[in-house]
Amino acid sequence: MIKFSIITCTYNAAKEVGRTLDSVLAQTYHHVEHLIIDGASKDATMQLVRAYERESEEAENDHELVVISEADSGLYDAMNKGIGMAKGDYVVFLNAGDVFPSPDTLELIAGSVGDGEALPGVLYGDTDIVDNAGRFLRHRRLAPPAEGLSWRSFSEGMLVCHQAFYARTDLAKRNLYDLSYRFSADVDWCIRVMKEAERQGLPLKYVGMVVVNYLDGGLTTKNHRRSLRERFQVMSHHYGLPMTLWKHFTFLFR
Repeated sequence: MIKFSIITCTYNAAKEVGRTLDSVLAQTYHHVEHLIIDGASKDATMQLVRAYERESEEAENDHELVVISEADSGLYDAMNKGIGMAKGDYVVFLNAGDVFPSPDTLELIAGSVGDGEALPGVLYGDTDIVDNAGRFLRHRRLAPPAEGLSWRSFSEGMLVCHQAFYARTDLAKRNLYDLSYRFSADVDWCIRVMKEAERQGLPLKYVGMVVVNYLDGGLTTKNHRRSLRERFQVMSHHYGLPMTLWKHFTFLFR
């Protein structure tokens, strides 16, 4: 059976983290490892996490839970810690405020891989955007293709939301986040994971459903201009400057 390593990185996230923890706890799929990587929060985040630990021990879903709280060098450093600790077949990041759409989301994702089928390099799905109260706002504007996704596809933008991107753990461990990027290391990471999958001849599989409700207004939204500059650097590195300039020109007419 496929085992998922869900990584939740937190820092002073008491206002948002509760619904994320509740969402993971509610998952009916049993083969789950939940890694909570806290950056030494100064608010009530860890109180909520400790309460979640107690609830998790009493739950019948047999989820494994690992919690650390220590100073780090930012979000992507915390994500690298999570990848280093992960023992599942796939890693996915579900950060404070993000939730699974339904209790059977992980069951359905696991079921998308047929019996006897080699594990794809990436499992990916669709994303809905929600507000602070968890209310649906809109479908994500950029949507992944049902077929033909490759690392080259991200020249059109980040077609798969980071939280809807399930990377095989062995690929993720070979391709940690580049800490020289502060706001767009997730884009670079997804591209490098897909490149690694291609080198190994591993398919990228669309699961055909919404797999995450993403909280509107994340880190890159709050730092939009700096994020855009970094994304330009990421695209130039992977696709070359001429292609990147051309793609950014066409973005103006979307």
